[in-house]
Amino acid sequence: MKAVHFGAGNIGRGFIGLLLNQSGYEVTFVDINDTVIEALEAKRHYEVGFAEDGVDRVVVDRVRGVNSLKEPARVVDLIAEADLVTTAVGPSLLSKVAPLISEGLRAREVENAPVYVIACENMIGGSAILRQEVESCGGVGEANVFFPNAAVDRIVPLQQHEDPLYVEVETFHEWVIETQGLNEQPPIQGVTWVEEIGPYIERKLFTVNTGHAIASYIGSLFGKATIDEALQDRRVRQVVQGALYETGWLLLEKYGFEAKEHSRYIQKIIKRFENPKLKDEVSRVARSPIRKLGPSDRLVKPARELMDNGIEPNELAYGIAAALHYYNPEDSESSELNLSIEEHGISSTIEKYLQLHESDTLTQLILDQYHLIREEEKERVS
Repeated sequence: MKAVHFGAGNIGRGFIGLLLNQSGYEVTFVDINDTVIEALEAKRHYEVGFAEDGVDRVVVDRVRGVNSLKEPARVVDLIAEADLVTTAVGPSLLSKVAPLISEGLRAREVENAPVYVIACENMIGGSAILRQEVESCGGVGEANVFFPNAAVDRIVPLQQHEDPLYVEVETFHEWVIETQGLNEQPPIQGVTWVEEIGPYIERKLFTVNTGHAIASYIGSLFGKATIDEALQDRRVRQVVQGALYETGWLLLEKYGFEAKEHSRYIQKIIKRFENPKLKDEVSRVARSPIRKLGPSDRLVKPARELMDNGIEPNELAYGIAAALHYYNPEDSESSELNLSIEEHGISSTIEKYLQLHESDTLTQLILDQYHLIREEEKERVS
């Protein structure tokens, strides 16, 4: 079996590539990082380590690498013969990989077996969005192709190693794929197959992503460098846990998750954040605050839905205010957000980026928390 995976970064190698290898696929990584691609071509294997005592490294073999800028025709040929195409490139780059995927699918012979294209991105409906991008740049031709939506979860922090291919990950992982519309399931070990993925995507988004983001933004307020360090601070942990029980109420109401089971899920997520061996930097988790403050993302969306249900999301509002306060000059989105606040004011910034009107009750909650944070910061400085 053959798989083509777009994105040879830490998630690609330490999560998707690992599981595909363990499922029996020969995996070709497609990327533009010369160092990684050349190392994959030269070594044809790499190691994955785990941030937990007593868990041995594993070797991922039968891998290759292709630079999509230098060898686009080769990428097309590989897709034309693949059983599976996956991505882990980031939501904003799906439009960049779509043309090659489209060309590769159109190059497939009519009698070829089905091919499954799965976007393993931190977003809702990633595969459906990728399909739209593919259709907009040529479509799939006569290919028998399926684009099942998926949700993925594994913490892979930023890291530097002497070996550019080695990657260390947490032992936990979750890869959920929707079966709706599939004639059969491609053989992938470690996958949870569900008929309707929406509840699982929102459970992950409103728990893992919400909690992670809030831990980073509140942690930054108190000068924490890593997520595990942030969770050791009672002030941070209290807000994170409170926010996750706010989103948990919403998830129980919307999807009927069992209360005790979801409470255990929340505590498992927090325990993952606390793993001292991960050393996940606050700056990595907090990056791209404009995207994370979007109206359909991990902070504002559950807060608005709670308001619609008559519940004031006070902890979420505090997390949102902390995100608006966050500043990292090396993060372009953070710089843009801070410049907007400086030039146009906090209310206008909230309306522009969060799409919340000044008269909205949620906006007032956020503004109250934002001004409180500013006052507390002045007191700490003085």
